[in-house]
Amino acid sequence: MTPPPIRTLVVDDDYRVAAVHAAYVEKVDGFTVVGQAHTAAAALDAVTELDPDLVLMDVFLPDGDGLTVVRSLMDRARHPDVVVITAARDMSTVRTAMQLGAVHYLVKPFGFAALSERLSAYRRLHLRIAGLPGEADQTAVDELFGILRSQPASARRPAKGHSAPTLELVRNAVRTAPDAVSASDVAESIGISRATAQRYLSYLESYGVVRLQLRYGSTGRPEHRYSPA
Repeated sequence: MTPPPIRTLVVDDDYRVAAVHAAYVEKVDGFTVVGQAHTAAAALDAVTELDPDLVLMDVFLPDGDGLTVVRSLMDRARHPDVVVITAARDMSTVRTAMQLGAVHYLVKPFGFAALSERLSAYRRLHLRIAGLPGEADQTAVDELFGILRSQPASARRPAKGHSAPTLELVRNAVRTAPDAVSASDVAESIGISRATAQRYLSYLESYGVVRLQLRYGSTGRPEHRYSPA
C-alpha cells in the first residue's frame, strides 16, 4: 500500500518565493502542499486548521520571528516537523533552529535539487520511523539520525564527465578555505585548470553542497565566489 503524501505547509513572507517553494515541493515524490502562509499569525492559524506533517518555515516574517513560531508549535501536544528556510546565516539563528528541533536548515537562495535532496531524506526518515516497532535499539537509532545527516546522494554520484576524486578535491578546497573562494583559487590550490574548477563548482552549487556568492567590484562583471553550504 502506498503511504499517504507528506502534507506540507510553506511559510514565506514573499508571495512569489512561497509559490516557487510550493512548486518545488509538489515536484518531489511523496509530498503535497496543503497551504501557504506569509505571516507568523497566519502560519500558526494554518497549522491549527490544516494539521500539516511538515512546515517549511521562513525566519524573517513581517509580524514576528519564524523561530518564535516554531517554539510555539513545539509546545503543542501534536506538532509538525520543521525545515527552516531562510537567508539568515548567523550562528545564533542556526543554533536556535537546531535547539528547537528543526530537521533541516536551508540557506536562501537555493535550487530545486537542494530542497529535493533534503525532502527525500526526510521522507526516508518518515517511512523508516513508521516501520519500526515501539522500541528501537542503538543500531536503529543510529540509522535514523544518519538518514538526515548523510550527504546528498546525487552529489556522491558525479554526473557523466565528472571524476569523483576531483569532485571531492574541489569540495574539500571550498570546505577548508578560510574565506569564500573563486574558481581560480580552487584551480591553483589543487592543480587543475580554472575552467575545470568552475565546472565542478557549478555542479556542486546546483546540488546545494556549496553556496554561490556574487562579489561586485567597482567595474566589470561580478566575481563568482563559493563557500560551504
